[in-house]
Amino acid sequence: MGIITDKHIINKIEEALTTIRPYLESDSGDINLVEVTDDMIVKVKLIGACSSCNVSMMTLKNGVEVAIKSAVPEVKEVIDVTSL
Repeated sequence: MGIITDKHIINKIEEALTTIRPYLESDSGDINLVEVTDDMIVKVKLIGACSSCNVSMMTLKNGVEVAIKSAVPEVKEVIDVTSL
């Protein structure tokens, strides 16, 4: 499994994260893009309060993943690799 290095795709994902970031920061959390695999799986790391929040999976799927897929429809899934 390879990693996507296409700056256009990475920038669009980062822009999507920028739109969702204020909501995470309002709860003392944040998110970092780790990598995008060549099969279009986006790996992120939740940080701060988001890393241990009991609704972090809901935030990831209903907020972060929706924002990223809107920006880059080719993305298949967004997964949290915080605990890896």
